[in-house]
Amino acid sequence: MHKVQQASGTLLAVTLALMLAACGNGESGGEKKATQVAAKVNSDEITVHQVNAALPRMNNPTPEQAKAASKQVLDRLVDQQLFIQKAMEAKLDRDPAVMTTIENAKREILARAWLEREMAHADKPKPEAVKEFFDKHPELFSERRVYQLQEVAMRTTPEQAAALRDALKSMKTLADVANYAKANNIPATANNSVRAAEQLPMEFAAKIHTMKDGEIIAVPGQNGMAVVQIARSQSQPLTLEKATPFIEQFLTNRARLELAQNQLKALRSAAKIEYLGDFVKAPGESHANDAAPAPGAVSAVEQAGQQPAAPGGVTQDDLEKGLSGLKK
Repeated sequence: MHKVQQASGTLLAVTLALMLAACGNGESGGEKKATQVAAKVNSDEITVHQVNAALPRMNNPTPEQAKAASKQVLDRLVDQQLFIQKAMEAKLDRDPAVMTTIENAKREILARAWLEREMAHADKPKPEAVKEFFDKHPELFSERRVYQLQEVAMRTTPEQAAALRDALKSMKTLADVANYAKANNIPATANNSVRAAEQLPMEFAAKIHTMKDGEIIAVPGQNGMAVVQIARSQSQPLTLEKATPFIEQFLTNRARLELAQNQLKALRSAAKIEYLGDFVKAPGESHANDAAPAPGAVSAVEQAGQQPAAPGGVTQDDLEKGLSGLKK
């Protein structure tokens, strides 16, 4: 059974690819134009459409780059088709665990497809909205700084964290913090990084914007506390013109998320939803998803909708991790 469960993750992608191929390759009379077929794997065909759909996104690729990428993708699809054929021979498509995995993936794909279509109706932000956001966040734009940060991250109990906050009032350097952690048997690690303001969690960027070089700040986390010092910083402002594309993307993502939340709220209000058995809610108890979309349904939007896209290319993962995003 363990091997079947291991195989189900791989079979998910390959089986879905097979399903998509079966849906998209048919033509009247069962015939295909020769130009549509990129490769034949035993009795199965891989089409040019499948290759194009699986191609990675490339910015202005040269013809040589596009051709090389297509060949690499086709080779992966050939390997995938070989796995599919062996899985079908072994009748793994009838295995309950595999069937459940495929059904779950189908539900996710359909829900996300509908939601993405609805979110595409979000309005593009107006210039005055972009200007307002620019003015409200000088720490990200007009007074933007690039920080060299030093951090001591500590794993603390609630009691240790409370005592540490009091002790920090008399500390001036990270060395004082490290010595305190050592003296009180608090596990600690030191990290250094260079981050622009937009590469930091928005709330944190606003806080350190008011700080001077050399100052320290304590930031609570899920498993403890981090103390961060601005070793030095450099002013690198962004004009409204340069910041506009990033602000527009952020505001668009935020509008998409709000639209998704409103759509789900309307759907829940119109639907007859009944919880049964152990899931029956007590009077006055709200369900976790009553006011917000299911995490899987809008995760792509949520991940992109929290902060303006960073000019330096930082990922949303950095932002979500909070201070752990400062670690290299």
